[in-house]
Amino acid sequence: SGLPESIIAAACARSGQRVLHVDSKNYYGGNWASFSFSGLLAWIKENQQKTDTSDDCEDWRKLILDSEEAISLSKKDKTIQHVEDFCYGDQDSAEDVEEAGALSKLPVFGASAAERVAQEEKSPPMESALPETESLEPGRAAGTEPASATEGNDTGITSESDGSPSTALGQSTLELGKTEAAPSETSAKETKKITYSQIVREGRRFNIDLISKLLYSRGLLIELLIKSNVSRYAEFKNATRILAFREGKVEQVPCSRADVFNSKQLTVVEKRMLMKFLTFCLDYEQHPEEYQGSESSTFAQFLRTRQLTPSLQHFILHSIAMVSETDCSTLDGLQATKKFLQCLGRYGNTPFLFPLYGQGEIPQCFCRMCAVFGGIYCLRHSVQCLVVDKESGRCKAIVDHFGQRISANYFIVEDSYLSESTCTNVCYRQISRAVLITDQSVLNTDAEQQVSILTVPPVDLGKPAVCVIELCSSTMTCMKDTYLVHLTCPSTKTAREDLEPVVQKLFNLNTGKETENEELKKPRVLWAVYFNMRDSSGVEKNSYNGLPSNVYVCSGPDSAVGNDSAVKQAETIFQEMFPTEDFCPAPPNPEDIIYDEDEIVPEESELSNSAETKPDSAEESSSGGDNAVKKEDHEE
Repeated sequence: SGLPESIIAAACARSGQRVLHVDSKNYYGGNWASFSFSGLLAWIKENQQKTDTSDDCEDWRKLILDSEEAISLSKKDKTIQHVEDFCYGDQDSAEDVEEAGALSKLPVFGASAAERVAQEEKSPPMESALPETESLEPGRAAGTEPASATEGNDTGITSESDGSPSTALGQSTLELGKTEAAPSETSAKETKKITYSQIVREGRRFNIDLISKLLYSRGLLIELLIKSNVSRYAEFKNATRILAFREGKVEQVPCSRADVFNSKQLTVVEKRMLMKFLTFCLDYEQHPEEYQGSESSTFAQFLRTRQLTPSLQHFILHSIAMVSETDCSTLDGLQATKKFLQCLGRYGNTPFLFPLYGQGEIPQCFCRMCAVFGGIYCLRHSVQCLVVDKESGRCKAIVDHFGQRISANYFIVEDSYLSESTCTNVCYRQISRAVLITDQSVLNTDAEQQVSILTVPPVDLGKPAVCVIELCSSTMTCMKDTYLVHLTCPSTKTAREDLEPVVQKLFNLNTGKETENEELKKPRVLWAVYFNMRDSSGVEKNSYNGLPSNVYVCSGPDSAVGNDSAVKQAETIFQEMFPTEDFCPAPPNPEDIIYDEDEIVPEESELSNSAETKPDSAEESSSGGDNAVKKEDHEE
């Protein structure tokens, strides 16, 4: 139930198809999931042990007829490797400590934002993740404020645009790094000391993503959320800062016109040079003479020909275009810069949004849409094999772990479910991931609640840059007085070998007393986990051995900042199956739905109970919704 599969399920259900969506795990999202702290500890333990799962039904092969053949599926997930976790904080005993308000040490996996809030309302009082003086309006999630063109960081997604390509650099664009957040209540106080037992006790305040991403405000995922009206199931917060790591220091990157001219980091000449170049990037296609002859060179080489200073080249390459210094072509770099600039000012002061409660909310939103339109969900439900008809060569059914045959016309399978014999010709890449819990931000300012993205360039040429995303407690992903830091890069070695040097540059890992002033300035790491994740994006279907034409493979997450590849893949697969259907259209308004007269009365009570429901545990299957009844479209 990762992001591409969930989007396809929602699109199929919306177009009137009957959808069964099963997941062998007991939580939603697969490698796109978010966990509470105790949930993540359970996930770590599971992936460190890697126990083989035995067949629940050993006689399933007897269900295969002579005219059929079976394609066995993998019995265990091999997408996660080299999992290592470390506690750097005060390691007081946490053996008998439970999450506040939890009925058990391991809460239900995959709980959505609304479900977590409902659980917290029933729980014993806990220290709030927000200042006690903050008031909440009805229907607004904790920590959110209204979005406008000039204030607020949190936003709901609408189809209205506050900016356009022509105004992306205009005065109306929000200035980077200037937020309306209240001054920090603890800025004048010493940093509070957080112990490991506190992290465990407040574990339900954490929503830790397995894969860290942001949403471009004009990206494919935002447009799909608007088009399908799935955005109503989630809330978002603006990323407030774009940071750069240069000459051993973290500094803020000026992007908008006002931010550039207010910057104290740049000279007057640099400001004019930067504005001239960014203006050119917005419509670089109209001026091919500017880059003629540089198409075959890298973007870094092209920047040197523009007579930009080294600091400007660094900002553009690593913090605006966010591309590789050695592998990115000139045209790709110009396109990436243009995309960044076009996204400025639509919903906030940077091009990026982050979903409250974590990236794992997005797949669940599409699962909810699928369920509303009649999709059936079964967690902790593994599949033994695909059943293929020898004569036609098409897949006709699956056999699940209960020994049931389930027939269907189309089958969408996530890459990790395919066996080694099917993937012998596939060459996978790997992603190095690290998740840190720290006690302060990498760049402290008067505004405490900051969401920042930082690109750390490689020390050696040819090595990948590391993307760092830092989340504050108002994103509902960590407890108060802590920050959640995600590090991501394409793998060259194990995750710890790739990322620990960057962690040591930005943070203090010393558990004892610091003696150097420089160390005192660095945020202290309280807890960390490193792991490698398989990157199956970009694998062509013909690379898999013997898959029928009606079986489609979805990839897991990639290492990019955005989600465009997942949306493209989902739309491509859907259009191959149903070329005449619209991809995820908006649901009809309730007043536009015409019900059969004999169905309105008897089903009214059922609809009131099933409408807008979403599966929230491993034992639960959800189906139906207020649009699952028979209905006819009518023209106005």
